Amino acid sequence: MPALVRDALVRHGLMEAYRARPPYQRNDYLGWISRAKRPETRAKRLAQMLDELAAGDRYMKMPYRARR
Repeated sequence: MPALVRDALVRHGLMEAYRARPPYQRNDYLGWISRAKRPETRAKRLAQMLDELAAGDRYMKMPYRARR
């Protein structure tokens, strides 16, 4: 996991929410953020991931419900 993402997850208290997501979602988020060429795009994507993890009801702007 890139330090940028790890630091943001820790700073926002969302590491557990991130770890609770299925592996494919975690990988998708990391790849999506890492593939951004511009720093502004990386920051925007990271912010979206953090918002979605905090809300707990979205994944890549799609509805998401955690399995129990």
